[in-house]
Amino acid sequence: MTGLYYEECEPGLVFDHAIRRTVTETDNTLFCALTLNTAAVHLDEEYAKGTVFGQRLVNSLYLLGLVTGISVPETTQGTTLANLGFEDVRFPKPVFHGDTIHVRTEILDRRISSSRTDSGIVRWRHFGMNQRDEIVCDCRRVALMYYREPQPVTAGGG
Repeated sequence: MTGLYYEECEPGLVFDHAIRRTVTETDNTLFCALTLNTAAVHLDEEYAKGTVFGQRLVNSLYLLGLVTGISVPETTQGTTLANLGFEDVRFPKPVFHGDTIHVRTEILDRRISSSRTDSGIVRWRHFGMNQRDEIVCDCRRVALMYYREPQPVTAGGG
């Protein structure tokens, strides 16, 4: 499946993505190792038992990547020029090994680029939810999305 072109990114459009992913201890440990995040709350079971969570937490940046990745096939696969950034990233509930994550995406808005003729800017909102439908990740993402057809150059921009 391919992603959406700018023209198809209608504000208000919502996707409940079919892909789900159960987070494993290996996922969390490998991500922490690859990113050099040695926080005991992610890696040390005995330490984590003494925290308010009572167990290891899944690395929040792994979760952000997973939530974004689950959305890609139906939103930006092959139709995005660049990810421009994330806004307002929140993790309202903890994620633990064995939690299963699913994602809902909403298109917030879009605007024509003032400097490019091949792409426009789209803002997405991704909600990552666990198996109890509790929101565990809430973020806004901004992406430069290809136009289906290049736009004409206008005076003063583009």
